[in-house]
Amino acid sequence: MPDAPAPDLDRMSSVRTRPQPARKPAHRRRNLLMLGAIPVVLVGLAAFGIVARQSHDAGLSTWTDAQAIPTVALVKPQILAGSTILKLPGNVQAYYEAPIYARVDGYLKAWYFDIGAHVKQGQVLAVIDTPDLDQQLNQAHARVAMAAADQRLAAITAARWRSLLATRSVAQQTVDEKEGEAEAKMAALQAAKADVSRLEALESFKTITAPFDGIVTARKTDIGALIQAGSSRSDNELFAVADVHAMRVYVPVPQAFVSELTPGTTATLSLPQYPGRTFPARLDTSSNAVNVSSRTALFELMAPNPEGKLWPGTYADVTFKIQHPADHLSVPAGALIFQAAGPQLAIVGPDDRVELRDVKIGLDTGSHVEIVSGLHPGDRVINNPPDSIVDGEKVRPASDAAPSRSPTRA
Repeated sequence: MPDAPAPDLDRMSSVRTRPQPARKPAHRRRNLLMLGAIPVVLVGLAAFGIVARQSHDAGLSTWTDAQAIPTVALVKPQILAGSTILKLPGNVQAYYEAPIYARVDGYLKAWYFDIGAHVKQGQVLAVIDTPDLDQQLNQAHARVAMAAADQRLAAITAARWRSLLATRSVAQQTVDEKEGEAEAKMAALQAAKADVSRLEALESFKTITAPFDGIVTARKTDIGALIQAGSSRSDNELFAVADVHAMRVYVPVPQAFVSELTPGTTATLSLPQYPGRTFPARLDTSSNAVNVSSRTALFELMAPNPEGKLWPGTYADVTFKIQHPADHLSVPAGALIFQAAGPQLAIVGPDDRVELRDVKIGLDTGSHVEIVSGLHPGDRVINNPPDSIVDGEKVRPASDAAPSRSPTRA
């Protein structure tokens, strides 16, 4: 193995003894510069914070002032051109409808027409067997015969006593008594005949007849049933007959629409059993009175029924077309403000300030209200105004409102 070269001792000694540069003064200057820059940075941060806070306070003040102005939704009046559709519930009733009761006691002997049958006036519906009434009539006839015999005897006796008076065989007082007895017997005879007439009239009620042309809508008896005279109880009703050549339709109309409906106004009827089909009707009369509990007036319409499609007791939707003047406007019902002086609207002027204007309302359809006076087509009306709104208040229309965001702190 070859020997390694010997190290150069002179070079090594020179490297160790080379002097190093002095570094302490450079570090000191750097530290002094850093210490001097710290106050400058602090002052800058403080100034930036002050400026940022002032800017935030100014933005917050501006945002607060902007939020103090209420934002309102505006609507424009609508022109009521043509007509408004008014739909109300109605009840269809027969032109004539009569429940039929018995006037005599007895048992039902026979009936001849069932429900749905068309009958003519005077046709026999049923016959009642009345044995008690028959016996009472026989007794009445016997009393008439007895009264007639008594009356004849009294008349003969009175005539004889008058002839005896001519010869002065009897006193005048006795003759007057006999003539009075004859007159009393005549009155008794007339009373007996009247009783017979009464019972004969009752006998005519043994036959139940139709009071007018119509349809049998109810039959509540059967052969052999006990019949009791009178209508004090509903179960005493034997038949019900209705005249349906035309129908009466009764409609409760709210008070707000009473002045809009006059006799002759046309309407259409919609019935659940005939979807998609309507029937004509015409307003005939009204009750001329408003019900205190419901604040409605009862109106009667006449509807022709040539096909018999309209049945008594049917529910119907009655639709009216109410004509409006061309210059009348309407607004949503929520835009109205009711004050002590009357109804008002909040109008927004060109300067976005509120004007509380008195108006006169007309037809109220529920969702919209007709304004008869006090409103112009170009007015900007506040919809659902707050209760605290006052005349001259500054507002911001919803279309002009900026996003409602509060300024954030930097």
